[in-house]
Amino acid sequence: MMDMETSTSFHDFLNRMRHPSSLDLVRSIKSFIVSFSFYQPKPENDGKKVQDFFLSMEAAIRDHPLWTTSSEEDIDCALEGLEKYIMTKLFSRTFSSSLEDEKIDNEISEKICLLQTFLKPQHLDIPPSLHNEPSWLLAEKELLKMNAFKAPHEKVMCIMNCCRVINNLLLNAATSEHVPTGADEFLPVLIYVTIKASSLWVHFTLAFDTNFFLLIFHFQANPPKLHSNLKFIKLYRRQAKLISEAEYYFTNLVSAKSFIVDLNAKSLSMDEIKFEENMQAAKLTNKVTSESSSTCQLNQQEKNECSFFQVLNNRSNYPYMEAKSKELTVGDVDTLLNHYKDLVAKHTILCKAISFLSTSEREPLLRHLEKQGAGTLILQHHGINTDTCDPHPQQDN
Repeated sequence: MMDMETSTSFHDFLNRMRHPSSLDLVRSIKSFIVSFSFYQPKPENDGKKVQDFFLSMEAAIRDHPLWTTSSEEDIDCALEGLEKYIMTKLFSRTFSSSLEDEKIDNEISEKICLLQTFLKPQHLDIPPSLHNEPSWLLAEKELLKMNAFKAPHEKVMCIMNCCRVINNLLLNAATSEHVPTGADEFLPVLIYVTIKASSLWVHFTLAFDTNFFLLIFHFQANPPKLHSNLKFIKLYRRQAKLISEAEYYFTNLVSAKSFIVDLNAKSLSMDEIKFEENMQAAKLTNKVTSESSSTCQLNQQEKNECSFFQVLNNRSNYPYMEAKSKELTVGDVDTLLNHYKDLVAKHTILCKAISFLSTSEREPLLRHLEKQGAGTLILQHHGINTDTCDPHPQQDN
């Protein structure tokens, strides 16, 4: 429901912005986006600039002929569309914009990763009546969606959906178990859900044989960039909308994050010595797992590269490589056409595979391909000058 409503608001906003009479609004929006990038990131100042712009645009929209006869709901939809448009354009400039934010995100992620290995519901004094694994998993799933969105409103809705699942769990327990539930029970469950939330992430690395180019592997990750997501919402969600239920649930997740940051043995129903033993054991386990995973990935990558270049250097796969036109017969046309189609298909898949890699992963691979005589078209496809070997990434339209 959230996705449909948000999508409708956004597309309606874009459609109205295409109307000739909205040219003044479009100019204001574009001018703000361009001017915003002139300054160094300063989160608190940036947040104020964005909030002030939202207020000025709200006044402009209310007075604009396109919305003269509109209801409050229509105007609110326009403002939601405006927020999504602005913050999507400014996302890379405003989200996790400081090294300090990245550091805090990493520290929280590492701590959650350790706690996931041993934390139980009883450590947070969660009563048995609230031990409901399906509900917890559903709440975790909603929370994990938050990092996939760029608009503050959509991130808030992920938090609200997560918290509503927990709230429904409490209400059902109160009805069926006849036990009182409230804020004292809500926050511990939210903390537990936040710690236990994990998701399958997909990472692409290049592999090759005569048929396939991609090797896909998965790894577990806890809620990504929790601190940065909460800070982003606080700074850039329209202040008039971060109220009531949304504010209550958002504040609870902020409290859950703070609890996790400060968490120690005294925070839990656990002996201090036992807590430290569990943390140390988790650190050791994670270190071994990380090293083992890195070794496996390195070995697989070397194996893939070896396979790739063995196939590439096997001229029998391309029998016409050294042929001259006068040596060809009419009977060779079908074979050549099939080879051409096969080559185009592989080139397309390879380019798509490379597009998933980061810049630091992509450029060394492209250089290697070029040295092997296979990379010229791929280098050009990715905007790298093959004459100078200087990277000139193509700009997105």
